[in-house]
Amino acid sequence: MGRQVWVTTAVAGPPDRLWHLTQDTAHHPRWDLRFSSITPDGTDADGHQRFTYALALPHPRLPLLTVRGTGTSTAERRGGDGAGTSALRFAAGDSPADRLSPLSSGAGYWRYAPQPDGRTRFTTGYDYRPGWGRLGAALDPWLTRPLVGWATAWSFDRLRLWAEHGQTPERSRDLALAWTAARFALGLLGAGALRRRRPLLSVALAAAALAAPTPAPVPSAWRCGRRPTREGGSR
Repeated sequence: MGRQVWVTTAVAGPPDRLWHLTQDTAHHPRWDLRFSSITPDGTDADGHQRFTYALALPHPRLPLLTVRGTGTSTAERRGGDGAGTSALRFAAGDSPADRLSPLSSGAGYWRYAPQPDGRTRFTTGYDYRPGWGRLGAALDPWLTRPLVGWATAWSFDRLRLWAEHGQTPERSRDLALAWTAARFALGLLGAGALRRRRPLLSVALAAAALAAPTPAPVPSAWRCGRRPTREGGSR
């Protein structure tokens, strides 16, 4: 396995709201970019809840490819102040489509920690074995692991917008698509200005496309912590 994927965000309010939005299998796929559906699948011999998860590509309404896997909730603990931890192990399925998953098997946790300022620190850490054999192992450090880390962080910020402001995940998705389209359009305008031999305008448009700050209602992975410190914070 490689370096653990670690993401954290701080959400205004007590942990109960976050617990509901993250532990309910009907809500979880709405905000988490990594899943299209999560279906409870009974319990194992030790009484642990099992799940079947799926990612339909390019979109659940147009599933040209669906990759599935299984998960098992291995531990769950909550304190009187709402603080909690849940742990999970997961593995890709056995069908030819499932074996296309870049994640073969792994385990991780969610942690909900109330803060003195009234916010809740929501943190995940997970590690996995890459899929795709030797190719997957070679690609994982510089492609797969950064990509799944980005998807996790972007999803956490979408969750924060839902929990704090009531902005639905679907609304966040639409705003993100519109923002991406606007930046792409600026890039095209910059390319057009360069063809018309207006280099200064081209540079200005390109800079705006690349460096414009993401509006507050648009989810952004950059708002989440990605590297743990010894104190448990982020940097």
